[in-house]
Amino acid sequence: MKYNPHDYQIYAINFIKEHPIAAILLDMGMGKTSIVLSALNDLMFDRFEVTKVLIIAPLRVAKHTWSAEIQKWDQLRGFRYSIAVGTAAERMKALQADADIYIINRENVPWLIEKSGLPFDYDMVVIDELSSFKNWQAKRFKALMQVRPRVKRIVGLTGTPSSNGLMDLFAEYKVLDKGERLGRFISQYRAEYFVPDQTNGPIVYSYRLRKGADKRIYDRISDITISMKGTDS
Repeated sequence: MKYNPHDYQIYAINFIKEHPIAAILLDMGMGKTSIVLSALNDLMFDRFEVTKVLIIAPLRVAKHTWSAEIQKWDQLRGFRYSIAVGTAAERMKALQADADIYIINRENVPWLIEKSGLPFDYDMVVIDELSSFKNWQAKRFKALMQVRPRVKRIVGLTGTPSSNGLMDLFAEYKVLDKGERLGRFISQYRAEYFVPDQTNGPIVYSYRLRKGADKRIYDRISDITISMKGTDS
């Protein structure tokens, strides 16, 4: 089938190509997967800017969604992909295969980086479901941050970037830009944009946004972010 992207998809494809760091915040059903693959197709085979891509996704999406999308569209069938899920032996075999795109489930990111023994030589990383990196204390976040400086290009995809409030954005954007926009430390981010809300003496149970802080946060990340709802398209 021939891929004929909508105008908003063309805009998003070009945004990824022109921005080495990109947060693509699109509602479910707006074609995030095909957008990224189309951008990858150009970056790999037209511009020769990218040679090896790692896609990190939820398990079901890693197993089925990306490969189905590659097979669906005529323009994308040239991709060689390898799905690194299953046992450690199965993952190793998949990661050592000759491919353009390697797809792994997010739970195995710490294994890949800290235990597999394989070189982290991906020049582009795609995080499918950026919100699964919202916890700055999680093993997957810490592992990915270790190798983040080696990655030339990174894309984060999600429809729900701040389901629990704007505190979530700190880790999500740090994994993208290494802390350039929202600060390198959660303490900095909290102090800049939030005030304690529910407390018990020195213990803070929750925070609330400072007045006008939401606009300041959005302004800080706007240069690397596309955000669209289904009604926009």
